[in-house]
Amino acid sequence: MQGFGNRSWFAGVTLAFVLVIAGCSTPRGPAPVEDRGTMTRAPAATVPGGPPITTDANGKPLPGIENYGKPGYYAVRPGDTIRRIGADTGQRWQDIVRWNNIENPDLIEVGQVLRVIPPTGTAVAAAPAPSFDGAVTKAVPPQPAVVPSTPSSGAAKSPAPVTASPASPSSGGSGDEDVGWIWPASGTLIAGFDEAKNKGYDIAGKAGDPVLAAADGRVVYAGAGLRGYGNLIILKHNNTYLTAYAHNQTLLVKEDQSVQKGQKIAEMGNSDADRVKLHFEIRRQGKPVDPSRYLPSR
Repeated sequence: MQGFGNRSWFAGVTLAFVLVIAGCSTPRGPAPVEDRGTMTRAPAATVPGGPPITTDANGKPLPGIENYGKPGYYAVRPGDTIRRIGADTGQRWQDIVRWNNIENPDLIEVGQVLRVIPPTGTAVAAAPAPSFDGAVTKAVPPQPAVVPSTPSSGAAKSPAPVTASPASPSSGGSGDEDVGWIWPASGTLIAGFDEAKNKGYDIAGKAGDPVLAAADGRVVYAGAGLRGYGNLIILKHNNTYLTAYAHNQTLLVKEDQSVQKGQKIAEMGNSDADRVKLHFEIRRQGKPVDPSRYLPSR
């Protein structure tokens, strides 16, 4: 009986010790922002309800919280970095730092609301922003409709009538649809487009093979901050189309650089991939589309 009593006393002391340790380990304060990376993030303006966090650990209102939900503003979420927010919104991260008077770009808080359009871009703010898999790309102001003028007696031909819907990729329409695509790599196609499983083409090759710009454009992202894509380049071709080039070994262009169709922008690799390949996507108004509708046959 005495041994049983000793064991009961020892078990009670042990339980009390465990409870004390558990109480001391309770997390305090907001979770740090860390770069987990994802391309499926929505802007603050499209999230229903109020922000999940409005004050910092000391109870002070988070920077910019008064702008939560307004067009052109973004609420920082766990995993965000300035670079990834810049890539998602089609803006240079340096501009976002300047617009928000951020002293240290590596220190942003979950719930903090950032301006992601130029301060003077009122027309931009009023325009709906196309999504890049849920992330905002740079919005553009609506263009006024062009009304055909009555031809004079000496005119050779009348201008084409204005239609309400854009031309389809196969119709050879002008403007944003008339991009003139080429293949970004010469290797064998090893995985085709599947909206549920594969949002583009996977093209085989050897490490160091050239990766080419599929059309004229501007580099809106060049880096490795988006998990699952490795060393990634995103080109903006016009107000309608973006292309993405993933898993590269080496990136040869920088953000905000203009590139020409056929220019070598990277070298093929296997960063964040199971083999050497190029993962290539075409996005029309932010939505992944089947490259076979755009690339020439070969």
